[in-house]
Order: sequence, then structure tokens, then C-alpha cells
Amino acid sequence: MFKYLIAGTTLVVAIFAVVLFTRPADVAALNVKDVVSDPAAYSGTLTLAGITAAFSQQDGALFGIMDISELQCTSPNCHKPILPIRFTEKLPAMGDEVRVTGEFRRMPGGYLFIAEKVSVVRNHKLGG
Repeated sequence: MFKYLIAGTTLVVAIFAVVLFTRPADVAALNVKDVVSDPAAYSGTLTLAGITAAFSQQDGALFGIMDISELQCTSPNCHKPILPIRFTEKLPAMGDEVRVTGEFRRMPGGYLFIAEKVSVVRNHKLGG
């Protein structure tokens, strides 16, 4: 009986330690190039990775991100699709590499990514 009590206690302590000392894995982020051509194919909450590349002059809550791979393109002829993001809190700076969590919503002009959370990973100096 005593060895079952010890075994049960050890099992409970081991499970508690696993739960306590393991953190959830980082959510895998999709790239802008993966979603920009067909945002209607994605539903529900998702996380995107990109570089802040544009800001709307008409709407202070709207900015755009480009794919991280576009940092490698240095010619002026690069086609850098920009994905519009709406975020009502503090916007990232130009060149910030971000992880944006939210969902696509259909709007009169197309699809817009409505962000619930924007996390800055680091800054890339864009434009010199």
C-alpha cells in the first residue's frame, strides 16, 4: 500500500512539474506572401509575420506589412505586396518586424486584417 502511495505522489509531482515548467510553444506565424494573394482562404484567428512598410495618411489605425523575404530585394523593380492591417493601439515603427495576431474581415474594398495584438520582434533599417 505504501509503495502505491509513493508512486501516486511521484506521478502527481511529475505532472505538476511538467505543467509548471513548460510554456506553450510559440504560435507559428504565416508569412505575408502566404496569405496576400487569397485572404478569403483564411478564417479564424491567425498570426502573421512581416515588416512594417507603409502607413495610411487617411486612417491613423491602418498600416501595411510586407513579407520578411522582401528585405533581400534591393532593386527598385521589386514587387512588394503590402498587406493592410488595422490596429487601434500604438502602431509599430517603419521597418519593425512584427507578429500580428487577428483575423481577416471582408470590407467593401476587399479584405482587411483586423489585429488584436501586434508584437515587435526587432527593427530593420528601411530606406537607409
